[in-house]
Amino acid sequence: MIKNYVAYTSEIDDESIAIEQIKAQLDLDKNLMKHSVAIISCHYEFVKSGIVKAVCNALPFDVAGAISSYQSTSDAADSLLMTIMLLTGDDSHFATAVTSSLKQEPGKAIAKSYADAASKREDKPALILTFAPFMMENSGDKYINALTEVSGGIPCFGTLAVDDTADLFNCFMLFNGEAYFDSMVMVLVYADISPKFYIANILSENILEKSALVTKSSGHVIMELNGKPVDEYFEDLGLRESSETPYAMSNLPFMLDYNDGTKKVSKIFITLTPERYALCAGEVPEGSILHIASTSRGDVAITTAQILDDILDDADKDSCLLIYSCIARYISLAGDETGEISIVRDKVAGKFPFMMAYSGGEFCPTQSLYNKAVNRFHNNSFIACLL
Repeated sequence: MIKNYVAYTSEIDDESIAIEQIKAQLDLDKNLMKHSVAIISCHYEFVKSGIVKAVCNALPFDVAGAISSYQSTSDAADSLLMTIMLLTGDDSHFATAVTSSLKQEPGKAIAKSYADAASKREDKPALILTFAPFMMENSGDKYINALTEVSGGIPCFGTLAVDDTADLFNCFMLFNGEAYFDSMVMVLVYADISPKFYIANILSENILEKSALVTKSSGHVIMELNGKPVDEYFEDLGLRESSETPYAMSNLPFMLDYNDGTKKVSKIFITLTPERYALCAGEVPEGSILHIASTSRGDVAITTAQILDDILDDADKDSCLLIYSCIARYISLAGDETGEISIVRDKVAGKFPFMMAYSGGEFCPTQSLYNKAVNRFHNNSFIACLL
């Protein structure tokens, strides 16, 4: 059994105060069991000020996570916040790993780090918590597919780091106080647990009937839809001008049907390449079917509330909840940026611990028609792991 505790601090200057606040909330003398690990989320200023390093050095267990532009617990929500979720247990075990640079041959780097971490035990982990870099040359699918293959399909849950700068220059992964720009950090969870996963993205009524077959693609680049150049498809929809501006179509995600019996997955367009191909935030394989959709502030509120009701039906007082929500959903809430987090806090606070952070892309298993968990990379989605 895994016990869980959540702490936070908004102290960004004084290391001793931040350490005292985190330790007091975690109450380690009382709560710490034989084996522990912690998940961290924070604004990048906590890295630059030295608070992350100081706090991690003061804790007697590994701390892994990623930068986020906004985070929340039951008791606090803010951009300039550092949150920590402690997982601890007598019969549970945790292994951690940091890959080498993912700029070249990311699949090999991920496979080697996982294999090295997993080789220390004969049994398989029940869950892999994954924190990965946002890199234009790689897609989140490339990361998750490599991890799925080397692990034999162990459920993976996690996030791409995201910050609040225009160039996304401070999207660090975090491990034991150190910051990494182009490496993946992972936590292998060995425990007698059955984690449950939840995904909310787009209301079914907002998925347009007009679909398109992906007839030519390479990784996360689409060249042709329905046998025609992809920019002609955008022009037919009246979206050619928007497609030429990076992220201008983030409020028009698409649902991707892999045509393999698994559930549709939300993806987003980033921009047109110089060749006028569509660069996406995730892989779009040939033979899949693309459905354009729309999302708005109201959609985010409705889908978040609905999925939280499902979570509450499954949870009990000993549960804990780790949540990542796509930054595109945050952007959709223009004028009410804290709306989604407010819904989470209103529904969950006081019932069991939770930690929520915004994401540059989400890793979460989905289900096939045969009730088998399939690891997927998502955009524009709210994902949750209930432990």
